[in-house]
Amino acid sequence: MWQQKWIMGNWKMNGSLASNQQLLLALQKPVSAASAQVYCAVAVPDVYLTSAKEQVRGFPLVIGAQDVSRFGDFGAYTGEINAQMLADVGAGFALIGHSERRQYFQEDNAILLSKLQHCLSAHILPILCVGETLAQRESAQEKAVVGDQLAILAELSATEVVVAYEPVWAIGTGKIPTTRQIAEMHQFIYHQILSLCGKDVKIRVLYGGSVNTKNAAEILAVPHVDGALVGGASLQADSFTAIIQAACAPAL
Repeated sequence: MWQQKWIMGNWKMNGSLASNQQLLLALQKPVSAASAQVYCAVAVPDVYLTSAKEQVRGFPLVIGAQDVSRFGDFGAYTGEINAQMLADVGAGFALIGHSERRQYFQEDNAILLSKLQHCLSAHILPILCVGETLAQRESAQEKAVVGDQLAILAELSATEVVVAYEPVWAIGTGKIPTTRQIAEMHQFIYHQILSLCGKDVKIRVLYGGSVNTKNAAEILAVPHVDGALVGGASLQADSFTAIIQAACAPAL
């Protein structure tokens, strides 16, 4: 899977048993057809983890979580779901530090480090999300901001690191950085990870931020872009399929 392009969907707070079943059924053929070239996955709301796992049985679509508790143990943490629970229901990965978590729940580096550590202990692959706001980009602070967000990796002994770069100003807005801006940031992230984790670490850096059927092929062709974290377009079978197919293009 480390040689493949990664296409990961994030359903956010969307879905129902009926619509999920319809969507996953529609993805079965395109995901299976692309499996040699593309690692496909979706992050679903926790309440649908078990049903989604059952629905993808028999074809290679990985199901994961959109978050995990900062508490690693079992106990009196009402409403929380720890990494061990996610592993118990078969979650293959968990998103950590999505910009919406940072914004709405004030998750800082200390909290995110705990989440990363708990995922690794439970053998769940953490996907660390990083990115800058428009104000930070316009004041030329984007690399300082992303570098600070990546710094927690130095506290881990991870041999595999997956990061999703999400310029906050591009998420759900339709605004897209230029391919040069994407390339520069992805190269920066690669160099930071190597510096923090050592030259032998396996790295995947995904781009997330209004990825759609029109721009996917161009974005996926950018150097150091190993795949995409897809938001709204992952909720429709035809658009998610088109993005998966873009990752299979010979030019990539």
